[in-house]
Amino acid sequence: MYTLSFKSSVKKDFKHISKADIGFIKESLYTFVSAFNSEYEQELLKTGKIKKLQGEIETLYRLKLRRYRVIYKKENDNLVILVLSVKSRESAYRK
Repeated sequence: MYTLSFKSSVKKDFKHISKADIGFIKESLYTFVSAFNSEYEQELLKTGKIKKLQGEIETLYRLKLRRYRVIYKKENDNLVILVLSVKSRESAYRK
């Protein structure tokens, strides 16, 4: 089973998002983590809900939640999904 943790910079991302959307994002992330396994991951990859990002040194993934994009990485040793950022679609891929 995976656990969910947030990078400290995610708090800054949440300042630019409405409280209703923050609630939706957090609820969706907890549901995502509780159901996460290799079959579920393959299903989401096929439907385009998650995508492995290219061009990064470390393996990062994108999760679509309405108009927001959650960038995350899996740490297999600890079975942790670490949320790196939550941004709107327009600004999700800018550094």
